Amino acid sequence: MLSHLISCRRNNQLGLLIALLWLAGCAPVDRQKLAQEVIAKDPEFAAVLEKHRELSSRIQTYDRELSVRRSDVEKKIIQLRKDLVDAVVTVRLKTEDVKKRMEPDRVRLQQALTQAANELKIKREQRSTLGKQIAMLKKSPGQSPDDNLALLKQAEQLDQGLAEVKDRMRLYKIKLLLIKL
Repeated sequence: MLSHLISCRRNNQLGLLIALLWLAGCAPVDRQKLAQEVIAKDPEFAAVLEKHRELSSRIQTYDRELSVRRSDVEKKIIQLRKDLVDAVVTVRLKTEDVKKRMEPDRVRLQQALTQAANELKIKREQRSTLGKQIAMLKKSPGQSPDDNLALLKQAEQLDQGLAEVKDRMRLYKIKLLLIKL
């Protein structure tokens, strides 16, 4: 007899479940009415429904907490991006200010390099002219050794001067390279 009661109860629950599934698939469901119907036939199922309601409520609370947390994090991300843009602007301004402090030295070295380049050009022209004079003097029949010796000594001095100017120019270029920011 007990097994017959259990079997009947299972059949009722199975029938109820089939009915619920059929109703869920066919029309909009009024959960409250369905719950009342199930509880009327199986009062013990009320505890399961109460547990379902509590767990559902807890899940909704978690979802709301997640939504609030997501919103907070997204706001922080937006603020951090703004802060990054501000930091980039600040660093660029500071960098330009620091570079401006080096500008007088750079200008001075650049001017010295330009002056040395002009001096080198002049000395090269002088050396070229002197080389032509030496060549002409060697070809002329009435040359004196003293004239030739004086021109050669002058050529040697110009060559030393050219080497000095080239060394200075190299030094200026290195200095400019070293202070480049």
